[in-house]
Amino acid sequence: MNNTAFRNLSYGVYICTTWDEGRPVGCVANSAMQVTSAPAGIAVSINRLNYTNECIRRCGFFAICVMSEKSDPKLIGRFGFTSGRDTDKFEGFPYTVRNKLPVPDDGCAYFICKVTDIWETQTHTVFFGEVTDADNLKSETPMTYAYYHKELKGKTAKNAPTFNESSAESAPASQQAKYVCTVCGYEYDGEIPFEELPDDWVCPLCGMGKEYFEKK
Repeated sequence: MNNTAFRNLSYGVYICTTWDEGRPVGCVANSAMQVTSAPAGIAVSINRLNYTNECIRRCGFFAICVMSEKSDPKLIGRFGFTSGRDTDKFEGFPYTVRNKLPVPDDGCAYFICKVTDIWETQTHTVFFGEVTDADNLKSETPMTYAYYHKELKGKTAKNAPTFNESSAESAPASQQAKYVCTVCGYEYDGEIPFEELPDDWVCPLCGMGKEYFEKK
């Protein structure tokens, strides 16, 4: 099987949110799509290991916030590479309760959905939701998964439903000596040598400090 074929499938970058008994929680989702038009319905795939999965089950509702190319990458790092079980992912990131669900402000559109059906797979749960509210937040270009990887140099979270390139391909030996964030997998390849970066420099994706980087 040629795994590079998966690169030709189109994905977006979304923040899927819900409530945990009054506490806002959420995670990054890249497999969300409209599946019906009347009534409007959206399906989103969430890994069973994600805390957001069990919270959606309890709440019965979820929101999809569409990230734009201008959205803060640290928002994706926080929601994609930390767990809501022990982290307040919304801390430091403004959000608004829209139609009773928390929606990050730093997106370009949102959808509020009521769970109508659940489909279980071996590793992920696909939640089908009827859209009860939707609106645009900003006039910005939606972020695609390709943009996230090529322009932001983002990495795929281990619980993502999409094919993880790092699991099937390794960089040539001459390119492996890089500093990599142990939280989100971001590889630093800036012009300034990593050792010479200021002490207060942080990962552009997840906001973690230099001490969380390892030389590979």
